[in-house]
Order: sequence, then structure tokens, then C-alpha cells
Amino acid sequence: MEPTLSAADLVVRRYSHNDLPKIRQTLIDVHADAYADAMDDEFNQRFPWFVDHWGGNPDFDCVIAYDGDEAVAFAYGAPSTPYREWWREHLDPAPEKDRTFSYSELAVRTKWRKTGTAELVTRSLLDERDEDLVVLLVDTEHPRVQELYESWGFRKVGERQPFPDSPVYAVMLAELPLK
Repeated sequence: MEPTLSAADLVVRRYSHNDLPKIRQTLIDVHADAYADAMDDEFNQRFPWFVDHWGGNPDFDCVIAYDGDEAVAFAYGAPSTPYREWWREHLDPAPEKDRTFSYSELAVRTKWRKTGTAELVTRSLLDERDEDLVVLLVDTEHPRVQELYESWGFRKVGERQPFPDSPVYAVMLAELPLK
């Protein structure tokens, strides 16, 4: 019988913009495993571009969860440019708080799903942030993922398709710290 996998057994490490050269391939590998059933989609194949785009931000923040030496999940993002937060178009009136963290990506290797790992890396990333708000996008065709974020305190404030070949996403917003 295979041992039960638990997020409690993982070690989470934090990385910054300066660490991108040493973690870039790890992020790509975990993403390829997490999205193995959808890697024929051209949008998913562009993930290395997104890693470079977000990792190029001087305030890039990333956490990676490890089982021993194996990276099993990651979460990353960067602060939004103040007063240029694109999510504000979905709220009238928009919150007065203006410091927003853009939570760009979460990926969990297939065998580590439903173990608490997604929440572990999400909270590890966001609990250290000092922004007032956090925003993320969730594919509208994945309502269970949206429900998971809602259970952590996010709420849907609109929908957005940021690229012509990307899915339509639910725009999710939460106050920090998360509940």
C-alpha cells in the first residue's frame, strides 16, 4: 500500500526575482506535470514566457513546496502597480485599499492534488505579503477550483479573457491576510 501523501510533510521555500535562473526549470517541470492533460493547448505551451514575464518583475515572489528533493507545487506573483490595478474595472465603487498582490500562478503535481498542498503554498505565499488585497484568475470551466479559492476568502468580482487564445477567467479578489 502506497503511503498517504500529506501537505504537512512538505517543506516550503521562498524565492525572489534573483533566484529565477535556479528555479525557472523547476517551475516549468511542475507546471508540465500539473497540466499534463492540457499541454497540447498552445496557451499552456507558452508557460515559460509567463515565468520569464513574472520572474522579471523585481518584486517577484515565489514559494515552492518540496517532498525531499522533489518540487511538488509552487505559487507565485508580484505586486500590482498602484492605481493601475486592472481588476478595479469590475467593481463600482472599487475598494479604497490600493495595494494589491497579483497572484499569478499555482500548480500542484497530479499525485499531490487533494492533499492540502494547494492551500499550503497559497498561504505560504500570501501570509508573508503586506499588501491589502490579492487578485487572481480562475478558468471559469473549473468551478471546483473557484469554490476552493472562495473557501479561503476570495470572491468573484467579474470575468476576463486577457489573451485571445486564453480561457475566460473568473476575476477573484480577497483581502489580506486570508481568512
